[in-house]
Amino acid sequence: MTNRQSNAVERQMGFWSIVLFGINGILGSGIFLLPGNGYKLFGPASLISLAVDAVLVLMIGMCFAECSGLFDETGGAYLYAKTAFGPFVGYEIGLVTWAIRIIAEGTLYVGIATAAASLYKPWSTPLAKNIIVTIIGIIIIAINCTGVKTPTLINDIITVAKLTPILAIAVIGVFFMHPHNFSPFFLPGSTPTGFAHATVTLFFVFTGVESLVITAGNMKNPAKNLPKALLLVIGVVALIYMLVMISCIGILGPQLAKTSVPLQDAARAVAGRVGQSVIIVGTFLSMGGIALNASFISPRLVASLADNRQMPLVLGRESKKGAPIVAIFVHIALVLLVAYSGSYESLVSISVVSRFAQYIPTCLAVIVFRKTMKDKPREFKIPGGYTIPILALIVSVWLLAHTQAYQLIAGFGALVIILPFYFITGQHKRDQKMEAEAKNNENK
Repeated sequence: MTNRQSNAVERQMGFWSIVLFGINGILGSGIFLLPGNGYKLFGPASLISLAVDAVLVLMIGMCFAECSGLFDETGGAYLYAKTAFGPFVGYEIGLVTWAIRIIAEGTLYVGIATAAASLYKPWSTPLAKNIIVTIIGIIIIAINCTGVKTPTLINDIITVAKLTPILAIAVIGVFFMHPHNFSPFFLPGSTPTGFAHATVTLFFVFTGVESLVITAGNMKNPAKNLPKALLLVIGVVALIYMLVMISCIGILGPQLAKTSVPLQDAARAVAGRVGQSVIIVGTFLSMGGIALNASFISPRLVASLADNRQMPLVLGRESKKGAPIVAIFVHIALVLLVAYSGSYESLVSISVVSRFAQYIPTCLAVIVFRKTMKDKPREFKIPGGYTIPILALIVSVWLLAHTQAYQLIAGFGALVIILPFYFITGQHKRDQKMEAEAKNNENK
């Protein structure tokens, strides 16, 4: 048992905090762009794409839920891959997951700075952008160094606050819809390829479901609470997305394809500038909430890698309040380097592809654990035998088959890049030594 497992101070997240944490981790800036992107690709019928994505993420979520019920440790997809397929696969998944998170968080910081600059032009210079992202980084470090209670409390407040404008559009917007905006449901020229591209693109808004399980070590009774929380989070988020999409289509119709800020335009059509201002505030809350959520999760992934001796042990060092203090500073420093680079390009498709490096191994791990851990009690077991994990794998492969080559290369390229480092750094020898020690202990 690691120090992290025995540290009772860390385990302070109750069931409803887990639920709010999960909603905040998925319900991010994508919701503010979702309706326009979907409509451009497949018109009103993009609702079908969104429904398919909801079903897929529910199946993937069930796989995470079953796996999470078998472990109390922090780690998520990395932990499941390492246990099911060995240390090498775990090493690959763990480092790729961290790399994805560093890039995503760096671009998110720049996104917040860019949004601020759009409201106040003097902040649109590179120097101002770097100052803003530095301030964000300092605030994030300060909050996370306090342990678990403060980030959790702030996360709960932000989640509720940003849900308010989103739910306002989803619910109030229903009364301002025009039914003719849904006709024709399938626009002229709609093709199966368009449907596939819409489904791939819209899947981005559900990414983040894997983040919640990484922090299992910070939760009260994770084996019991986490599976239930995962399924509730996915259900709530999917319902909100569908309502928002329906409202935006019903309010804006074909104009939805021409706007880059659909929720703002829909709110303005319903409630004028006041409604638009509320959505702008919600946008900042959403991005800030995701930044805090991500910065809480990522250092704990790094610390989990260190605990399993797949990263330098110093990265697992904790403060008296249970915060992985070294990992926090190292992670935010790397995030700031990405933010300082000045690049802010769309990572939607690439991000979707890269996330499957975590989703597919987890779905496969369910099948493996049914055989290798069949006698271990489960808080949650997917009904229907292997049907749902296999369906999740088939739909995932179908989605990947409809992405472009450069997206596959960018999304999975890191798996190839980090492969030689497993041997160059001597990690393979350390893993072999750990496996030998584990076998000796079993024989004793």
